[in-house]
Amino acid sequence: MAEGHKITIEQGTVHVRVARGDEVLGESSRPLILRETGCPVRYYLPPEDVRTDLLEPSRTHTYCPFKGTASYWSLPNAQDLVWAYPEPKNEVARIKDHFCFYDTEVVEA
Repeated sequence: MAEGHKITIEQGTVHVRVARGDEVLGESSRPLILRETGCPVRYYLPPEDVRTDLLEPSRTHTYCPFKGTASYWSLPNAQDLVWAYPEPKNEVARIKDHFCFYDTEVVEA
């Protein structure tokens, strides 16, 4: 990691939900909680807790020098709504294939 840059990942027990309108896209009581210097807390949901059947793969890919290359998925009316790291860097290997959404609601702590 770069000097002063830190990423921590912990197994969460909070109940989180991601919804778009009336459609629940993901819900989990076992998200990975990723904290990264200068970024908001992110919840990475296990694939079995995400409605992947509703998501279409996107052509978008972004590169993070700390996590690796992210792949994105979209809904018909929401481009690049969710991302995952299919091959993350070793330091963050725990997030492999977990899905992260921009708008994740914590339902209960």
